[in-house]
This record gives sequence, structure tokens and C-alpha cells, in this order.
Amino acid sequence: MQFVSMIDQETIQRIMDAARIEEVIGDFVSLKKRGANHIGCCPFHNEKTPSFYVSPSKGIFKCFGCGEAGDVVSFLKKHEHFTYPEALRWLARKYNIEIQEEEQTEEQKERQNERDALFHLSEFAQQYFADLLYNDEMGRAVGLSYFHGRGLSDDIIKSFGLGYCLDEWTNFTDHARKNGYSDAVLEKTGLTIFKEAGEKEAGDREERRRAYDRFRGRVMFPIYSISGRVLGFSGRVLSSEKQAAKYVNSPDSDIYNKSRILYGLFQARTAISKANKCYLVEGNIDVISMHQSGVENTVASCGTSLTTEQIRLIKRYTPNVTVLYDGDSAGIKAALRAVNLLFAEGMHVRCVLFPDGEDPDSYAQKYGSTALQEYLATHEDNFLIFKTRVLLDGVKDDPIRKAELVRDTVNTIALVPDLIERTEYIAQCAHLLDVPEEALASELSKAINQNRQKAYAEKEKENDQSVQNNQNTQNIQNTQNIQNTLAPSSVDPFERHLIQLLLNYGHNSIELQVTAEDGTPQYATYTLAELVVNDLQADELSFSDPLCLRIYLYYCDTLARGEEPDASRFITDDDEALRSFAISLMLDTYRISDTWRQKQVFVPTLEDHLQEDLTETLLGFKMRCIDNRIADNARRFREAKSKEDLDKLLAEKKQLVDLRRQLGLALHRVIN
Repeated sequence: MQFVSMIDQETIQRIMDAARIEEVIGDFVSLKKRGANHIGCCPFHNEKTPSFYVSPSKGIFKCFGCGEAGDVVSFLKKHEHFTYPEALRWLARKYNIEIQEEEQTEEQKERQNERDALFHLSEFAQQYFADLLYNDEMGRAVGLSYFHGRGLSDDIIKSFGLGYCLDEWTNFTDHARKNGYSDAVLEKTGLTIFKEAGEKEAGDREERRRAYDRFRGRVMFPIYSISGRVLGFSGRVLSSEKQAAKYVNSPDSDIYNKSRILYGLFQARTAISKANKCYLVEGNIDVISMHQSGVENTVASCGTSLTTEQIRLIKRYTPNVTVLYDGDSAGIKAALRAVNLLFAEGMHVRCVLFPDGEDPDSYAQKYGSTALQEYLATHEDNFLIFKTRVLLDGVKDDPIRKAELVRDTVNTIALVPDLIERTEYIAQCAHLLDVPEEALASELSKAINQNRQKAYAEKEKENDQSVQNNQNTQNIQNTQNIQNTLAPSSVDPFERHLIQLLLNYGHNSIELQVTAEDGTPQYATYTLAELVVNDLQADELSFSDPLCLRIYLYYCDTLARGEEPDASRFITDDDEALRSFAISLMLDTYRISDTWRQKQVFVPTLEDHLQEDLTETLLGFKMRCIDNRIADNARRFREAKSKEDLDKLLAEKKQLVDLRRQLGLALHRVIN
């Protein structure tokens, strides 16, 4: 569905003016201020060293690791898979900007693309189930009474959007159909299950499929994206029917993948960043109960064992995780399965085990919120030390099992990326296992080398596969362009810096002294962009790098039309390589230490000496062009056949060498 025409340009401008990119991206990524910019780990690829920069003053972001770049709208489109109008609506809701839109017609509903339809239906279903919980007799008697019986308040129920699906075969399906949703969309979200009918419907020549609600008779837990969009559901059965599964979850779809989602992260993300810690629990009710008890930095995996993708979601907000599991044997085994994955992602992991038979929800109900918080604070244990103790209890005096435990412990320590942490773990585990530190250190070295060899082999395999895929696609040139963008050292430094000056300071005014017709000195004011374009055109010089050339030609064409160039146009350019390259030049990743200002030493910035920097860069650029022409002259001289050609080339070389010497004097260099 096309919504662009429904939002007028004035409203779009109000939304863009109100949106603060650091606030929006800060909802999804933990950012730290660094000078004029903010920096964090990129949400678009896995990294351990932050290379993701956000510039509030310019309204742009750029990852110098993977090359992703753009403005606040392009971030939302990439991260949340929004369309352009959906991103605008999300921003409008965040900043309380009203958008007047036309009501969708049936024809427009039919035209909306499949992905949009899945989102719309999921949100429609959440609202319907939540409404039934309070406004339907059975919803109140069955669903609401269950939640109240679990000690949940109305505020927390509404905060998590909980609901109830009536225990009828097609209640929701019929309601959705009446509101214009197709069977295809109902089936793809998993809200409705279709089966082939065993017999033909009366009066119908063709056999029809029978439909029934997947979640009938269940209380509903909507599962949200980080931005608050409904992706799917988890439904808990309330009947005593033994054949019914206790929990039923939405199947994976184009918008929902349970291995990449954490239940409660939408509600918990701010608290996680603020506390710099995330509590990881097993079930939905545990999450909600923890939030109600004041421990809002709590999430759970969505009906799966913990996955690498889920860990990386947490790592966007904090590297510190405390795992909460039941005190029974199943809970302990679940905790032990998670430890290696967490350490492999560089997380700092602690754990809390509840008394046997208890979980966060039951403990909070039995002892209250204050007691729960005190228990968490006083029963945290280092996860690796805990694991070693638990496994050691089962070893006893068996040397073979102890050797296996030592190897298992060492393999876990080898996953820890920080050297100091590994050293401390070796010391503590050596004491627990009654094994010399040297022996553990030796085994650790072997394990680390094995991990490196394995990682190298996997990387080589990925590279081989990537090369093969590139040979079978028509996107090789685009890949090369992006690689060039991510390797700025391949661009001539003078070309790069001239384009950087154009993008960042092209509108700045520079006053120059000129000579009037009568010989008297006068002052004239030009923009930096005018000086660059006029100077290079006068000497008939241009750029060799294709991306630099495209940006330069834009400035040439715009000035020739008498218009003012706008560097922000490159932030939203459709060409990914050009957009990423331009934004990398517009972002200043360096800053002057605050220590200088504290000591009353004020270091000049580039803008303070813009004219001098421009002059030196233009001279350096011209020097590089002369060097290239001299090299070309030498090549043509070697290939020349006649004496006449040789004489011309010698004269040309003399002119180039003289010009090079003049440029050298201007640059205060000694030129031989």
C-alpha cells in the first residue's frame, strides 16, 4: 500500500524537524557520547569494538565496520523493516505529532503488500484480544481472573497488552474476515489454521478448507519488536485438557522469528541501559512478575533455548547478564546450556538460582517485591564458577570425569575474549578443581588455538562461498563499490579531503583579497564550494575516484544553475555506496580531549583555519595531478617512435617540472 500521498510535505517536515536521531537510535542501541557524536556497537552486524557513530548535529549515522549509513528514517527502515511512511508514522507517534490521513478503502487494503498486511493483522489481533479480556463476559471470567490470580495488576496487564482468545472455533477468524483480512494473511501470521475439509460443503461444488483459531481458549501474550510492533503471540491454555499443549506460539513468518526475539525487551530496554544489567528468565509470566516487582530490566527467550541472535540483542544495551533459572535440575541444566553462548559473545555473566520449586514469579508472590529484589542482590554468583562447582559435585573421586570437567571448564574460559578475565578465571578454577594453574593455562592455550583455527576455517569457507555467490549474481560491481567505501585509504587523500571540505563546509564564506581593474586591492566573499569549483575548472582538473567525481559534479552543476548546493541530499541517496561514502566524510570521528579545555588550552579546530586548509589541500591536489601527468609523460616518452614526438614530450616534461617546482614553493617543500 502506498501511503506517501496521504502525509503532506509540511507534516513530513515537522516530523523530521522534531526527530532527534540520537534519541531514536538510542531506543535500539546503547549509545555513549563522544565529543559531538554518539558511539555504540552496530545493530546491523556483530562487533565487539564500537564503530557505529551518530551525529546529532547533522542528523546522520554511519557504521565504519559494515558501511551502513543514513538518516533517522533510513535507520528505522533498515532496523525495523518499515516502509518510508511507516517510519514517519512511528516518529510522529514518538514526538506526538498528529497526522491526518484518509480512511483506507477496501481497494487500498487489497493493494497493501504482504509484509504490511502481516503487521496490520497482528496489531489488529492484539487489540481485539485485549478488548475481550475486559469487555467480554467470558474474557473477564476466564482470562482476566487468571491474570489476577497470578497477582498481576491491571496496569501491568495493559502495559504488556495481554488478552484472551475466546474458546470458540472461529471467533477471531470470523471477526478478522469481517474487517477485510484475507485467509492468506490469517494463515501466514499463524493466527488461523486451515485444514482440508473431509467432505464437501452443502450446495458448494468445490471442496473448501476448514478454519479454526490457533489460540482459542488461551490467554494471550503479544510479542513485540524493540520498537513496539506486534510480531506474534504466545498463548497459554487454561483448560485441564491433557492433550492440549500448555503454551502455543506463533509460527515463524516474514515478520516473526522466535530465535531473534526476546520477550519483554520492548518494555525493558530503557531499564536495561539505565541499570547496565539484564536479567534473563525462562517464561513470560516471570518477565511480567519481575517488572511488577520493580525489576524492569528483565527479558525471556520466546519459547526457545537461548540463541546467539538473542544474546546480541541484549548486548546492544549492556554486556552484563544475570541468568535466573529455577532451582530444580531442569533449571540448572538450562542455565549450563546457556553459559558458553553468552561467554562466546563477550558477555559478563552471573546467575541466581532460586530455591527448589521456586521461580521469580512464585517467589515474588510468596515473599513480595522487596524480598525478591533482596534475594537477587544477595544470591548472585559468577556463572563460570557456579558451573564448575555444580559439575564438580558429580565428579567425586573419578579421575576420568574430573579430566573431562577440566577440559570442559577450560573450553568455556577459552571463549572469554578478555585476557585479564581469562587469567582470573584460571586462578579461581584452578583452586576449585585443585589443579595447578600452569596445567590449566597450558590447556587454555591449546583451546584458544583450536578455536582460532576453527574460526579461520569457517571464515575461509564463508569467503569461498561468497566468491562463488558473487560469480552467480549481477551485483559484483555494487559489492566492489561498497568495499571501496569501507576502505577509504584507497581514495587519494587530497581528493577525499577536498570532498570532505565541500560536504561539511561548502556553504561557509571565505573572504579573499583581489586586485581591482585599477590595481587597488579589494576584498570579495565566496563560498568554499565556489572557490573549489572555480579553481579546479580554471586548471581543467577533476577527480579520478568515481564517488568523489559524482559529488564534485553535483556541486559544479548546482552552482552553474545559480542554486545553493545541499550536502544533505547525499544522506538519502538511493545509491548505497555513494550514501555511505558521503556520510563517512560528513561524520567527524575525532574529537579534542576535554582535558585541554579544563586546562584553559583552547586547541584550534579545522573551521578556525578553513582558508589555510583549503589552500594547502588544493595545492596538494594539484601537485598529485602534476605527478600523475609526469608519470604519464614518462610512459609516452618510452613508447614514442619519432624525434618530433620525443621533442614535444621533453618540452611538456620541462613545463610540468617547472610547475611542480612552483607548487612545491607554495607548499614550502623542497622540490628537486
